[in-house]
Amino acid sequence: DMSDDCCGTCERNIERCGFDTWNEGGLGTGIGDEGEPTAKAVCADAFRALRQPESVGISPDAKYDIVTLCPPYEEIVYAELLEAVANTPLVTEDTIVMVEYPVELGSMPHVIGREDGGVLVGIRNRRYGRTVIAMYIVNPTGEREDTAESRPEEFITI
Repeated sequence: DMSDDCCGTCERNIERCGFDTWNEGGLGTGIGDEGEPTAKAVCADAFRALRQPESVGISPDAKYDIVTLCPPYEEIVYAELLEAVANTPLVTEDTIVMVEYPVELGSMPHVIGREDGGVLVGIRNRRYGRTVIAMYIVNPTGEREDTAESRPEEFITI
């Protein structure tokens, strides 16, 4: 997010949830032998963070287990956002990507192709009032099969 207030709220929530502890393996993937926080709020433009992570203080070698995207509804081109998150170096197999969008948009696609030939597969697409949240898994390996069964009927191509 680019808002100091929003980033501050995220940082406080990370602390309150106990995700501010350090692990020796890095952000869930064994990267970094000095340890990194198990969660991180990044106060920056999402496109810049996804496309050039090092420019906002994120190691380009870092891999995240969960990425949440809650852009300002009327200031974003969702096709560009989906392309950026699909191709960011910050995701790896089985990364969960959550995208919030307005119900007026219709729906997100069920499958999003990656430049490397991989895919983001939609597993949930749920409406909450005016808000819809789409959940994807990057190059699913089956490790999250118990909780991440794909439901293509919840998605339509936009």
